[in-house]
Amino acid sequence: MERALGAMAAHNHRRPVLALLLVLVLAALGGFLARGLHLNANLVDLLPSSFESVQDLRELERRFGALGWVAVVGEGADPASLKRFADDLAPKLEALPGIRFVEAQRPGAFFRDRALYFLSEEDLREVHRRLEARLQWEQQQANPLYVPLVEEEPPSLDFSDLEAKYTGGAGQRLATSNGDYYLDEGQRRIVLLAKPDTTSADLGFSRKVTDEVRGLLAAQDLSKYGPGFKVDITGTFQKKLDQQKQIARDIGVASAVATALMLLYLLFHFRSALAVGLVLTPVGAGLAWTYGLVALVFGEVNLLTGFLGAILGGLGLEHGIHLLGRYLHLRGEGHTSEASTRASFTHTGGAALVSALVAAVTFFVLGASRFRAFREFGVIAGVGMVVLIAAYVLVLPALLGLASRWGWTPRRSSVTTARSPTGQLLLRRRHVITAVSAVLLLGLLSQTGRVRFDFDFGSLEDQDLPSFTLDREVNRLIGYSQTPVVVLTQSPAEEQAMVERLHARQRERGKDSTIDFVASLSSLVPEDQPRKQRVLQDISRLLERVPEGRLDARQREQVASLRRQAASPPFTRDDLPPSVQQQFLGRQDTSGGFVMVYPSVNQSDGKAVRTLAREVRGVGTPEGTRVSAAGESMVMADILDMVTHEAPLILGGTTLAVLLAMWLTLGGLRIALLCMAPTVVSLVALLGLMPLLGLEFNYLNILVIPILIGTTVDAGVHLLTRLSSPGHDFVSVYSETGKAICGGLLTSAMGFGALFLADHPGLNSIGALANLGFATNLLVMLVAFPALLLVLSERRLKRHSARKESQKPEPPRQSGRGEPTHAS
Repeated sequence: MERALGAMAAHNHRRPVLALLLVLVLAALGGFLARGLHLNANLVDLLPSSFESVQDLRELERRFGALGWVAVVGEGADPASLKRFADDLAPKLEALPGIRFVEAQRPGAFFRDRALYFLSEEDLREVHRRLEARLQWEQQQANPLYVPLVEEEPPSLDFSDLEAKYTGGAGQRLATSNGDYYLDEGQRRIVLLAKPDTTSADLGFSRKVTDEVRGLLAAQDLSKYGPGFKVDITGTFQKKLDQQKQIARDIGVASAVATALMLLYLLFHFRSALAVGLVLTPVGAGLAWTYGLVALVFGEVNLLTGFLGAILGGLGLEHGIHLLGRYLHLRGEGHTSEASTRASFTHTGGAALVSALVAAVTFFVLGASRFRAFREFGVIAGVGMVVLIAAYVLVLPALLGLASRWGWTPRRSSVTTARSPTGQLLLRRRHVITAVSAVLLLGLLSQTGRVRFDFDFGSLEDQDLPSFTLDREVNRLIGYSQTPVVVLTQSPAEEQAMVERLHARQRERGKDSTIDFVASLSSLVPEDQPRKQRVLQDISRLLERVPEGRLDARQREQVASLRRQAASPPFTRDDLPPSVQQQFLGRQDTSGGFVMVYPSVNQSDGKAVRTLAREVRGVGTPEGTRVSAAGESMVMADILDMVTHEAPLILGGTTLAVLLAMWLTLGGLRIALLCMAPTVVSLVALLGLMPLLGLEFNYLNILVIPILIGTTVDAGVHLLTRLSSPGHDFVSVYSETGKAICGGLLTSAMGFGALFLADHPGLNSIGALANLGFATNLLVMLVAFPALLLVLSERRLKRHSARKESQKPEPPRQSGRGEPTHAS
């Protein structure tokens, strides 16, 4: 394989035009295909379509439409002006083509007036009994002939104990607020909720509908609501757009900065602008081919693969640094350009091919994940590593051939490498350095048990984005989550049975329940209303006889509320406010019902979301089939379940695949294990450093571990390959190869450093963890590992010398007369 690489490189060196023409055609084709690539940051699309949460969400979108809202927020006016703004804007919003309906007022008044219908008949009779007892007491107190034997407290008209029994009911929760608007008088803020027709996952529609809303707001004369009045929008749709915009901005800025850093380092490393071009051109061609394939196969990039250009660029430059560095060194020794090219690709190229194949195998193992972000990252990165090596074999020798024909001779500063003082120090102090490294490693090993997994999804989103900040205020004002879990049902009977099962589950779990309340059309229309109405009529007659003059202000208010509630007639689904009905009705020509499960937990809390998913799905249906529960909470729970389940399998599979690949390509298990040693040691050090530096794993940055396994083993391969060559001088090899290893790891770190510059916290955590991993590997590769190799080499030489000494024939002993004697 090495000879074939050398021969191919020599061929392209001799015939550079043909190789470069092929490269140019392929690069142009790749660029043409990649021009239509776009970013898709939607979490739902990162799960396989076979997952229950994805199937249920697609069914919900088909039957119901969008889950989230476009929330229009007006602020900076007095309450009367805010209400007038809501009344003026609501019909205009509802007239927009992408809006199904608008909720401008709470349904609280409707449910407050009918609150007694949600009580059981037994509790209604208890209300009647308490009123009757109070009336009897009042009549006794009004009788001048009545003399109480003891001082008696008046029977209470407090019904709070009965209200508490129904606290979790949908009707009671919807009736909690006394205001009819989503109004916060203290903050001088009002909210209107517009329900779009399509899911927020469709970013094109999200952008269209939010633009329509913003256009409508811009056309309004807002000055009539007060001099300081202003409007803004938030909600699921605006948050998705802001996050998408942030990630796209991160890709552009971070990739540009990473490219600039790589250019500066290459100039420092090679001291030659032409050398920088020689290294960068194959990377550019390889990336064009890779993204052409991405466009052809996937058609888009996701949250992680959007940054692969910078990452693959850093990893690809590592090969160029080793290859061109070896070429320049050979030219400095007096070899011709073609001979230097052949030798570089025969030996260093073989090591580069091994490391690229090992890295590709690692990425392909990651590509076996069902999590689309990991799978596409693994597949694209694996293909990219192989493509980049092919690009170097085609492009670099051809460019070197052209340069030599045009008379280019590397400058002395490019071809000479000073003897490293670190290499000399390692040679002298190898035992001390090995012992200190072992002590440090043991210390870090003791900290690995403190590594934690961050289950908080909120920490992976930029909570300081304006739409996120405003959305939290809107949720606080509304009083319950805007994004419930929706259980899909097929009939009113199944809908009612599901509500009862969820209520039973909620009561069973008590304070540990993750359910706040459950709502459906059937649960909002109480049963046995005619019988309850007869009890209410008796209560109304009693209330007419209550002497209000003897009551305090609070009791009078309570009696007035009871009179209004007792006089309310029975109601059906058709009597429910339109704003309520619309939330439970699907699109036209769709059947089935919906049960809204409003969580009592923070939906950014991954552990709580997983508990919520288990609680809802564990209810079961009357027929024994699975519960169809749709919502972002279900998707997030499945993502966490999948990542935590697959992480150990991917880690084990990656380690085994890398070991097998190196065993096969290097020809021996012992040397394969030795090449992997620096990677294993640096990973242990990384895990020990994480709790000390406050870093935690999350569902995105967990992929850094298998990536580090695949991308750091090549340093060990390069160092051992050079040290195993006959007649090597350690300090010279360390000076040359160590410089290339340092450059390769730094450029790889710069590629991942693009993520470190991202504003998106999840991507930022990938960059931070990857850079810490490369830094620990760099220290291990340049300090601990060479010292260990020197100690092992010394011991092997001592054993070899002792073995040779023991195999020497024993000299004959002299007798007393000076004649030799022989052992019997």
